[in-house]
Amino acid sequence: MAVVEGFVIAEQDVAGARAAGDTAEVRTTIDASSGCERLEQRVINFAAGRSAPRRNEERDEVLFVVSGEGTLYLDGDGHALQPCTGAFVAAGESYEVAAPKALHVISVTAPAHAVGAKRRVTVRFADQPALPASPNREFRYIVNQDAGCLEMTQFVGIIPPGRAPEHSHTYDEVVYILEGEGVYHIADDDVPLTAGTCLHLPPYVRHCIENTGGEDIKVLGVFHPSGDPASKAYEDKVKPKEVK
Repeated sequence: MAVVEGFVIAEQDVAGARAAGDTAEVRTTIDASSGCERLEQRVINFAAGRSAPRRNEERDEVLFVVSGEGTLYLDGDGHALQPCTGAFVAAGESYEVAAPKALHVISVTAPAHAVGAKRRVTVRFADQPALPASPNREFRYIVNQDAGCLEMTQFVGIIPPGRAPEHSHTYDEVVYILEGEGVYHIADDDVPLTAGTCLHLPPYVRHCIENTGGEDIKVLGVFHPSGDPASKAYEDKVKPKEVK
């Protein structure tokens, strides 16, 4: 659904497409047609087996495993894929995904950029340090400049019960709700959030995510250009109300 500024859609509301002979069913959730000019977000469900080769000459790609296990073959070299693992595929690189069972992956692409010197193909959430984000939230970098990805930052954020102050960012961002439930507040819109909801947060648009459940919300975010997910262009100084 469209909101005042930005875009929200549930992955299950997007039709999937699978090429003949491929294991990958692709759902394009956010792209230029929904108002996001730089980033493209897709949900890819790999069935058991080995996928057809995938290659993009003009865009870098970051992947994140939501569920399932498998192997990413990047130009012939194998890299283990497990839940909460991110992967970086640079423009012009070819990859295939092999999985013994279903593998649920979120893909985000952006215009190609040079690859940094410290190249890492995969990064695990469990291996990354937790970093603070006000007021009482935290995040972990997954794929960013430390993995050689210079134009995008991929991170996982943890949002406890409650509502954060309204704020905005300088960067363009797409978000996928991994776990939890809540409400996305943007302008005069209040949009329900559950696992599988996809968001586009344009630069300088004031918004906040409220966790209305009893457990943490876990979000996967990717933004462009690269930077710090805790940085804000604007933040409301009024203390937010706690959820009771």
